[in-house]
Amino acid sequence: MDFSVGVQFFLGQCEKLLFSLGSPFSLSSLAAALVIATAFFTAQRFKRGRRLRWRTVWRALFPRRIVTSKSNEADIGYLIFNVFVFGVVFGWAILSYQSVSHGIADAAAALFGPIGPTTLPAWVPRAVITVMLFLAYELGYWFNHWLSHKVPILWEFHKVHHSAAVLTPLTNFRVHPVYTFVFANILACSAAIANGLGHAMFGQTVPQYALTDTNMILVLFIHTYVHLQHSHMWISFQGLLGRIFISPAHHQVHHSTDPKHFDKNFGSCLALWDWMFGTLYIPGKKREAITFGFPHDPDAHTMKGELINPLVNAAGRLKPLWPKKPDVPLPAPHRDPA
Repeated sequence: MDFSVGVQFFLGQCEKLLFSLGSPFSLSSLAAALVIATAFFTAQRFKRGRRLRWRTVWRALFPRRIVTSKSNEADIGYLIFNVFVFGVVFGWAILSYQSVSHGIADAAAALFGPIGPTTLPAWVPRAVITVMLFLAYELGYWFNHWLSHKVPILWEFHKVHHSAAVLTPLTNFRVHPVYTFVFANILACSAAIANGLGHAMFGQTVPQYALTDTNMILVLFIHTYVHLQHSHMWISFQGLLGRIFISPAHHQVHHSTDPKHFDKNFGSCLALWDWMFGTLYIPGKKREAITFGFPHDPDAHTMKGELINPLVNAAGRLKPLWPKKPDVPLPAPHRDPA
């Protein structure tokens, strides 16, 4: 048997996952997150006048209770499944990015007339479209996240992510395939609208500034604190900063089992949309006592609980919507005359 194709695919997926600067799990972004977390912990130790030992730093960054937890083991399984299995057999997005984008541009031309190509320096429209596409990504992310909490059927799939009992960068992969399908199509639509508007503004399609096909602004966030959002490092942004950016503590609060934290902080990198739509919760500078996951779910962190049960539960929610067959009375039993 020739395994070369399979080996090439495996190595290709590993390269995209670990070595692409735009990957949400690149080695460079993980290293950057590790440096920031180490610097933050070190600063906290010095601030409290405590001695710094590398063994203490290691234990603080990689607590055994998190590394060896069932939840973390399940996250590793999700990484393998989503990167190496499911993405091969299923196309995530069905909405045509090009079709929606061209439709927006054509509609603008019909309303305002054709617009000639811009005469601005090339870097100006590129910078504008880069910001527009980043904001479109953030709005699409927020809207999908909000829907996933508010629509009961969608929540059945999204709560797989909230079943994590501990948070690590691997938790980013703890998502149900149906959730990913919906998410990909919403993002495709929001990005296409932004691109179409950009085309209408500048009279031509303008490429964004990108690294390995990923918006450069998003790459910057991935290499700063996005990984720390799924972690135990309590880094909170206060004041105006806390109204603009989703800090690690912002997202940890989003995972909290405390009812006062429910349906808060839906953003990815920016808190602007949460601030605008009234779903923002700014965590305190001091760590809040929060817990994660569904401790009373016996199927948590299992294939049945994380992949099969959401489908069954979603079907159960749909059942009342199915049309019922009218009750047809049974014919009276035949009786011979006495």
